[in-house]
Amino acid sequence: MSYSRQATLSCDNNSDATCSVEAALSIISGKWKLKIYKILRQGAPVRFSMIAKGLGDVSEKSLTFQLREMESDGIIVRKVYPEVPPRVEYGLTDLGRSLHVVFESLDVWGKAYIKANKLEV
Repeated sequence: MSYSRQATLSCDNNSDATCSVEAALSIISGKWKLKIYKILRQGAPVRFSMIAKGLGDVSEKSLTFQLREMESDGIIVRKVYPEVPPRVEYGLTDLGRSLHVVFESLDVWGKAYIKANKLEV
């Protein structure tokens, strides 16, 4: 059986109590999503090139895919300005801003884990 992100989000294959957690993790999982979120949570809209620069070693294809998925999930909004050359900016939606609590909790937990396991950062 192959993984279906849509089935995970709709709980088609999992109606137990962990479905909502799995759906949330499906939304924020991805190599670049939390890093993209960290860049966008500063508040002001950010251009594609600035996101790419902030991430460092990400391909244009991977970044585009992650941004499109986040837009489809309602986490970010993409605004295209009718200019030449075209200007595209990304920002968080209200739903995206509501991830602040989750992001902060993951940050605190991650720091505690690193400290408890004496890991280098």
